[in-house]
Amino acid sequence: MAELRSAEIIAVGSELLTPHRLDTNSLFLTGRLNECGIDVIGKSVVGDVVDDVKRTARAALDRVDVVVLTGGLGPTSDDLTREAVADLLGTPLDQDERVLAAIQARFDRRGMRMPDTNRKQAQVPRGAVVLENRNGTAPGLWIDVGSRVLLLLPGPPRELQPIFEEGAWPRLSSRAGARRVRRRVLKIAGRPESAVEQVANPVYAPLEAGDPPIQTTILAAPGQVELHLSARGSDVDAMDRALQQGVDALAEALRPAVFSVDGRSLEVVVGDLLADRGARIAVAESCTGGLVLGRLTDIAGSSAWVVGGVVAYDNSVKVSELGVPESMIEQHGAVSEPVALAMAEGVRAALGADIGVAVTGIAGPTGGSEAKPVGTVVIAVSAVESRTRTFLFAGDRAMVRQQSVLAALDMVRRLY
Repeated sequence: MAELRSAEIIAVGSELLTPHRLDTNSLFLTGRLNECGIDVIGKSVVGDVVDDVKRTARAALDRVDVVVLTGGLGPTSDDLTREAVADLLGTPLDQDERVLAAIQARFDRRGMRMPDTNRKQAQVPRGAVVLENRNGTAPGLWIDVGSRVLLLLPGPPRELQPIFEEGAWPRLSSRAGARRVRRRVLKIAGRPESAVEQVANPVYAPLEAGDPPIQTTILAAPGQVELHLSARGSDVDAMDRALQQGVDALAEALRPAVFSVDGRSLEVVVGDLLADRGARIAVAESCTGGLVLGRLTDIAGSSAWVVGGVVAYDNSVKVSELGVPESMIEQHGAVSEPVALAMAEGVRAALGADIGVAVTGIAGPTGGSEAKPVGTVVIAVSAVESRTRTFLFAGDRAMVRQQSVLAALDMVRRLY
């Protein structure tokens, strides 16, 4: 049987063609397909129209070994993926009694009557392998088309991911041969993309000329840059050694801006550092309105090292809750290093924390001046050693706030 080397992902759903819903399944699927040596060469989104789904799937089957369709397997009239695939293959849809019984049992366990519309989810293209869905009513479907594969998965991630792992992954990995794709990611804060590229560029050449060769890609987002390293081949140990050498070389060249080489986010890195040292943190926020504290408390168990915070948006709150002198605000302005430091010291003292962090700034689009334009943000950290820094961030309001959060977390990281 021919090896599976390439794939395309087709997200089905008219809602994905609006600004209100994003396709996130393709990120998960790309990562897992790459891990078993299957390159994803294309992704597309198509609405709930049978002819459009057929045309897109047919074109993909002409190009790649595996076509993954996500969504459109529900019980409503606009869920048409299985019908489109059956029509494409010229095969009938048969009712699978085991699938129907599983759907009925799911409703019975919840004390509910199964609507007749759910019966369509038990319709299976003849010859398809049913992949059990433990978290929903629509099963996954594996269909061999000659030497190629059509894989149909429900749209909700909590259903799609277990079906892929338990039903599709063993079949895919057994047919992908010995070839694998291995990846590593370095995450960098505090340097713009161009500066990272300038430092990293001399390191690329020996990596690309190595055996196995390492491919590098640079990706930038507000406040953060990522370097992605990948290797392809059949000797996983050799690839892992080469990737580690690349990670080590780039991390050394870019220190201390590299905050993660193991996939951890900046807030997780900061949380681990605080937990290791038994330190607790409190945050005072003006322009970020609680976003820093939100990132920290997104982490399970963060109550061990997060005390709390104060959103001091109005100057009166800076004075009454954080003890910032009114005269200081009048003299320097709310967006200033003296006020930011007073806020950090105030929240640290008020909440009994080991570290106090403060963010004050002008996120825009209004409120700037010639002396302090939109994007001016001051961040202070109060600890055994206190630090303040003034930033000028580019972008719209959301981007300024996002960069402020990352800069604040990075300043805490650099304490250690």
